[in-house]
Amino acid sequence: MQEYITELSRYGIAAVMLIYTVTGFAAFFSGRENGRGIYRFQCALIFLLQLICFTDLAVVSRDYQYVFFYLFVQIFLLAATVMVPMIYETANRLLLNNMCMLLGMGLCIISRISFRKALKQYIIALVALALSLTIPYLLNRIRFLKKLTWYYAAAGILLLAGVLLLGQVTNGSKIRVTLFDTITFQPSEFVKILFLFFLAGALWEKRTIRRVAVTAAVAGAHVLVLVFSRDLGSALVFFVGYVFVVFAATGNALYLLAGASGGSAAAWVAYRFFPHVQERVLAWQEPWNYLSNESWAVTQSLFAMGSGSWFGMGLLSGRPQTIPYVEQDFIFSALCEELGVVVGVCLIFVTLNCFLLLCGMAARIRDRFYQLIVFGAGIMYCFQTFLTVGGGMNLIPLTGVTLPFLSYGGSSCMTTMLLFFIIQGIYIRMQQEGGERHADRAEG
Repeated sequence: MQEYITELSRYGIAAVMLIYTVTGFAAFFSGRENGRGIYRFQCALIFLLQLICFTDLAVVSRDYQYVFFYLFVQIFLLAATVMVPMIYETANRLLLNNMCMLLGMGLCIISRISFRKALKQYIIALVALALSLTIPYLLNRIRFLKKLTWYYAAAGILLLAGVLLLGQVTNGSKIRVTLFDTITFQPSEFVKILFLFFLAGALWEKRTIRRVAVTAAVAGAHVLVLVFSRDLGSALVFFVGYVFVVFAATGNALYLLAGASGGSAAAWVAYRFFPHVQERVLAWQEPWNYLSNESWAVTQSLFAMGSGSWFGMGLLSGRPQTIPYVEQDFIFSALCEELGVVVGVCLIFVTLNCFLLLCGMAARIRDRFYQLIVFGAGIMYCFQTFLTVGGGMNLIPLTGVTLPFLSYGGSSCMTTMLLFFIIQGIYIRMQQEGGERHADRAEG
């Protein structure tokens, strides 16, 4: 019986993910009014996918804690997919559904690796949802956000500097702070939001060379503090976000060229002065020559994805525990091993769907300040996904950043959810004010 359920779930999960992915792009091109039926169908697919996954986990493990965890996860998903549209009728349903899909899959795969960490992630997601529900309401009433540009910058730099001075060293990097000996968080994740608001505030009105230079100096201060903290992955995300927001604000492609040149120079400096960067580059270039040392994590990641093939080995049938930091840096590899490459590719396309949706929304927002926030959020979200997936597949050197919504990491989960609801708030506000062009098509 157990074998039949596992075998059926392998193909069932892949089929449901394929259908969900297709419906996501169908909704994207159909528009808001035509997509309402698709959104309800997507919700049904999300709950069906959860049922298949957790049934498989409970049957194979014979551990009924998965049954109770499944019920708790469904309460969360039900609250998100039902309460948000009830409270905010004009919320972007496609963005909401994609968030729930990714978060639900993340909780499922984390619970398979570590039930304790999954429970912790769930509690943080629940708190994040409660906080996020207030964001669209507040954004619709606060009118002074554009005036706080330099406060965003000062707060962001101070938070990062505080981590540099007081943070804990984790795997050679100072990225976390512990409060009251119990609460551990990563300030750089929260600073991403402040950083986006700073960039938008600095460039929405004035786009002169002088203003761009001043903005570059402040953005560079953020990046330098992260570099000194040896949090190079986050530094890269901040840098790319800055370059593309400047390009979006000015429309000058020369800034992209300058950013590419500056990024290449910074990468060379990092390679020369940081031994762990040299090790990661070496593991990327010659992974099979350093199996026992530098490239152990990468090779195990590749073995896992290769073992999973198209439809995976089935939940609890793989060996994700052989991959170091699997629930954080290599969650995509663990997912591909047990759920299959088909599911992995679908999740990449769901991320792409989010990115296209955010870019489409940004293009239709008339208010330059909010337009830059939405566009910058899309860039940073998509680029961080690329870094994590690309590193696990050895397409690029490892960077040590999490996969949004899927990886274990309370700070990342909370920040990404808050950012998505900020975007929802902007979208709702623009619709109410009539400041969004072709609102029906921006939904999809």
